[in-house]
Amino acid sequence: MAQAAPVTFRRPKGMKRSFGDRLISVVTYVVYAIFAFVCIYPFYYIFINSISANNLSERGKVIFVPLEMHLNNYATVFKIPGLLDAAKISLLRTVVGTLFTVVIAAFLGYMFTRETMWKRKFWYRFVAATMYFNAGVIPWYLTMKTMGLTNNFWGYIFPMMIQPFYIILCKTFCESIPKELEDAADIDGAGTLTIFFRIMLPVIKPILATIAVFAAVNQWNSFQDTLLLVTDTKLYTLQYVLYQYINQASSLKALVSNSTSATQLAASLAHATTATSIRMTVTIVVVVPVILVYPFFQRFFTKGIMIGAVKG
Repeated sequence: MAQAAPVTFRRPKGMKRSFGDRLISVVTYVVYAIFAFVCIYPFYYIFINSISANNLSERGKVIFVPLEMHLNNYATVFKIPGLLDAAKISLLRTVVGTLFTVVIAAFLGYMFTRETMWKRKFWYRFVAATMYFNAGVIPWYLTMKTMGLTNNFWGYIFPMMIQPFYIILCKTFCESIPKELEDAADIDGAGTLTIFFRIMLPVIKPILATIAVFAAVNQWNSFQDTLLLVTDTKLYTLQYVLYQYINQASSLKALVSNSTSATQLAASLAHATTATSIRMTVTIVVVVPVILVYPFFQRFFTKGIMIGAVKG
């Protein structure tokens, strides 16, 4: 039997909107405009300060429009030694780390829904408990060192592969899929791995895309693990190299500012590169790749996070 088309109400062409309707529309547009401004302005502020005169940016003169525009800050940042190699490491860890995180979260989330899994309730609670308990930095570092993951690329990947929150999202999403789909595959003789890779993975794409966004941003922005585990410059990530550069720029600016015999040098540095301008420019360099990638996953994002977070 064909379903009846949903009934929609349309206002007659000759019918005028009441004052209350217009007022509600105006208030709605104003509220959303303010909300959009609050979300967009911080990024816009950082961008205009990165392309404005550095001495004006340092004094907080750049508020709404760029002043004395230039691209010297970007030219300076892109000339940082080792920046290209660090970008390659960040890109590689983001791709590999995201892939491992997504596949493991999907597989464990699916397995925790199968009643045939041995002690599945115990293992699920064990994984979930790790969200609330943390041994601390020193035990974590000693564990990583014992496992040989210092100065090792896999030190970026292994600690972040199993994320309880992502596993819970996948488990809840898998529970929303009709059980008959899995039962039909069982009757046809499909094994666990066959059902997972050929049936479940295509069905749970929305939550996988959502997790991929979370994991990729987490991997891309991470620099503390480099600080704690890596001394080999060949394994430095982009964020860590830029973090070092920001610290060096801040130290140089403080040194010059406190030197009474280097007034001209201080003025030159304030006009060329300052700690503020470098922070702004580095922020743009780090954030832009994430902004460019996000639109490709956005259509999955809302559906995935809603279905994965709410059962039923």
